[in-house]
Amino acid sequence: MHNTMTVQDFFRRFPTDDACLAHLMRFRYGESLECPRCKQAGKFHRIKKIPAYECQWCGYHIHPMVGTPFEDSHTALQKWFYAMYLFTTSRHGVPAKELQRQLGVTYKTAWRIGHEIRKYMAEIDGDDRLSGHVEADETMIGGRRSGKRGRGAAGKTIVFGMLQRKGDIMTRVVPDATRNTLHGIIEQHVAKQSTISTDELTSYKTLDAKGYAHGTVEHGTKEYVRGIHHVNSVEGFWSQIKRSIKGTHIHVSKQHLAKYLGEFEFRYNLRATPSLMFDRLVMGF
Repeated sequence: MHNTMTVQDFFRRFPTDDACLAHLMRFRYGESLECPRCKQAGKFHRIKKIPAYECQWCGYHIHPMVGTPFEDSHTALQKWFYAMYLFTTSRHGVPAKELQRQLGVTYKTAWRIGHEIRKYMAEIDGDDRLSGHVEADETMIGGRRSGKRGRGAAGKTIVFGMLQRKGDIMTRVVPDATRNTLHGIIEQHVAKQSTISTDELTSYKTLDAKGYAHGTVEHGTKEYVRGIHHVNSVEGFWSQIKRSIKGTHIHVSKQHLAKYLGEFEFRYNLRATPSLMFDRLVMGF
């Protein structure tokens, strides 16, 4: 398969629901497997009337969509696959209105498909422990109301992020940016003896006492790099998310923000071509 997958490539590869189901069966169970019932090794054959496969020896059924968002969905499987294609070929995400237009479904269905895909992106990405040199920073996202800017801005949601240089990023929606909150997340997800770079927020103080090599930059004095210490990488991630929300989704509520963050973490951490991201997404089911 090519590194990039055009719309034409997608529909050649997945022309029907049956082609999508066969792909799902291959990725989840392989071409040949041992039957869970009769223990005979062999191929499972497609059943025509239902989206399932049966053992060539005893007739045991395998339903490839069980345990996936497709399981109880009345939406065609090809439309789910095309939605995943749109997600993995877009840098800034796909709004529900665009899914509605592209898939020919109701807005309610498009909204649900989008959120199910985001949840699975976050689940597949996981939360591997960070180590080495980690940048930690918090930001404010969302909010329809104007008013105070910065950490105390009205109507906005606080998001905390930790980015391992040459590694993964991890984000959390947090109730506040206090020392107890941020230190708790850092200690849970960053290995001790790691180097941590932050800005001058007082909540980060005493990280040295927790077993980390902590260094800061003073953004208030326009200092953005001090030796090996900066938070430019994680701030670049924040900028991408904010541009995407503003330009694509307009507004994201606090209730669903974690799903959008998970979507962007998936893209950043995988750092792969759209084709590989698509296959990784399907394999995750």
